[in-house]
Amino acid sequence: MRIVIPGGTGQVGTLLARKFRADGHEVVVLGRAQRDWPGEIDGSDVVINLAGRSVNCRYTKKNREEILQSRVSSVRAVGQAIRNTKRPPAVWLQASTATIYAHRYDAPNDEATGLIGGSEPGAPETWRFSIDVATAWERALDEEATPGTRKVKLRSAIILSPDTGGIFDILLKLVRSGLGGTVGGGRQYVSWIHELDFIRAVYWLLDREHLDGAINLAAPEPLPHKEFMTALRQAWGAPFGLSGTKWMMEIAAFLHRTESELILKSRRVVPGRLLADGFYFQYPDWPDAARELCKRYRRWEH
Repeated sequence: MRIVIPGGTGQVGTLLARKFRADGHEVVVLGRAQRDWPGEIDGSDVVINLAGRSVNCRYTKKNREEILQSRVSSVRAVGQAIRNTKRPPAVWLQASTATIYAHRYDAPNDEATGLIGGSEPGAPETWRFSIDVATAWERALDEEATPGTRKVKLRSAIILSPDTGGIFDILLKLVRSGLGGTVGGGRQYVSWIHELDFIRAVYWLLDREHLDGAINLAAPEPLPHKEFMTALRQAWGAPFGLSGTKWMMEIAAFLHRTESELILKSRRVVPGRLLADGFYFQYPDWPDAARELCKRYRRWEH
């Protein structure tokens, strides 16, 4: 296959491109500065759009505008490029996020019954901004007319791999330094997916022409933050981890120029459509996944 990945220079794009190339596929990674998107997309089999400014920052007015516009404009650029091709790709996988769902503890969010967030009582205004971005992102995809190209929204949870600079690397550095304890009470759910299952799910979606629309890419067993960090410490062999309160997390987020939502929001997301379609997870449970990731992490130099 010829696979075109706009915005493919980040962690997710690197994971996918590495696997696709190892499997013998042709991969083209597009940056925002490249002008000939239609020329690169014409004749391709797959487009996977990952373009968008990082949300790991403070939500200042300028950053908010860049986060929103970078996502919406990239969707429109891909849609226009597809319409300008003579041979459009068969499928367009569009990055989205599991953050689109509501902050909740009572029940998991699947694609059919999950609650879209933004109106939760007491939710910080910055959390509503994240929902606005996610819904605008998906709405832009819906508005792009590509009748010859199937469109899929990838509502991904945090994707965990042992690569340097990724989320797992950051979490494990906290554990190794004795700081990997419970934050904000620890009741908030963590939705996650092992990189191997993420890649397998992407292949699954490419192969199944009947699947379109929103798809949750998350392991079927989300768990509270306290249990998540406990399992990670046990997998690494760390004897303890210092805990932090909500207000401590707010201060730390401010000092690190990021938002506390990334840790404090309860993301309880399950892959309803993947499971119903027969997809099985190699790593459905976090303790097993954590042990495998720690094992590979130790083999790599960080």
